[in-house]
Amino acid sequence: MANDYYNLLGVSKGASDDEIKKAYRKLAHKHHPDKSGGDEKKFKEINEAYQVLSDKSKRSQYDQFGQGSEGFSAKGGPTGGWDFSGFEGFSSKGGPTGGWDFGGSGFEDIFSDIFGGGRRSRAKAGRDIQVDAEIDFSEMVHGTEKSFNLYKEVICDHCRGNGGEPGVKEKICPDCGGAGKVKQTSSSFFGMISQVVVCKKCQGKGKSYDQNCHKCRGEGRVKADKNIKINIPAGISNGQTISLNGEGEAGEPGAPSGDLLVVVHVTPHSKFKREQNNIISQEEITFSQAVLGDKIEVETIDGKIKMKIPSGTQSGEIFRIKGEGVPFLQRKGQGDQMVKIMVKIPKHLSREQKELVERMRSLD
Repeated sequence: MANDYYNLLGVSKGASDDEIKKAYRKLAHKHHPDKSGGDEKKFKEINEAYQVLSDKSKRSQYDQFGQGSEGFSAKGGPTGGWDFSGFEGFSSKGGPTGGWDFGGSGFEDIFSDIFGGGRRSRAKAGRDIQVDAEIDFSEMVHGTEKSFNLYKEVICDHCRGNGGEPGVKEKICPDCGGAGKVKQTSSSFFGMISQVVVCKKCQGKGKSYDQNCHKCRGEGRVKADKNIKINIPAGISNGQTISLNGEGEAGEPGAPSGDLLVVVHVTPHSKFKREQNNIISQEEITFSQAVLGDKIEVETIDGKIKMKIPSGTQSGEIFRIKGEGVPFLQRKGQGDQMVKIMVKIPKHLSREQKELVERMRSLD
């Protein structure tokens, strides 16, 4: 079954030329066979789609007849080869490599995005690490400290990250001449492509050593256990992430380390619930307490306190205890505790109790 060119590029049939070009750039960069995880078949398909949809006459023909019909031809023979006619300045340079000259063809900005335009000399930063921290409701209200033991890439403590054995003479890297980057030519779908990459011998440092560090073997970093402590602030929300800059994996020499991302999970409490910065709880009182009023003990996150219940309190009524809620993260102060009062109605009454209720009813 023939591919739908619009679906291949992930655009609608009414997409503009800029939208088609943008979609092509993104997919070509993702699937280029010279990249790690690239897909040559997919790369060819999206290039075929772009060749047709970027040309007004071919796009019109495709929209009218569709791919594979008698009225539509992509040109290029039975293998579905490419028709590059109509692109001024596009010519084969010939020679033993069969390289291509894209000057003036309109493709140079696309290739700049795909192949980095000679800007691949930057050393890779370290990876971020994500961990989960589980805290209880009280720790969420008061704040706490957690520690994590991580096995990760760290800067080599023997060579301090330079990759050379301590005391060994430093010299200019013979492969890159001290530039830290080299020009690399590789074969691609379009021919031979040249790009600038980090020098593998010196890892972009521009210098090397007569003897590499015996611990990291010249890499400048090693795998090791590291214990990290983190302060979790009072008032943090369930699912919120704390970022610790530079506590992720160490980067290549000259590049920054990644970050440690701590996702906080708050375990539910049996009595309390959180609504924004307020704590919600519930207390039961007797019928007589509701009618006559009383002082009752109310449980808070910091212990029990006395709260006045006025006479005539209705079941479901809510009372506020100022300052007994969750602290604000961005400013001083904290929320309140909202106590919902439920009047407990007895299911079984003694004869005396029934008589009292009857007398009250007769007075209503």
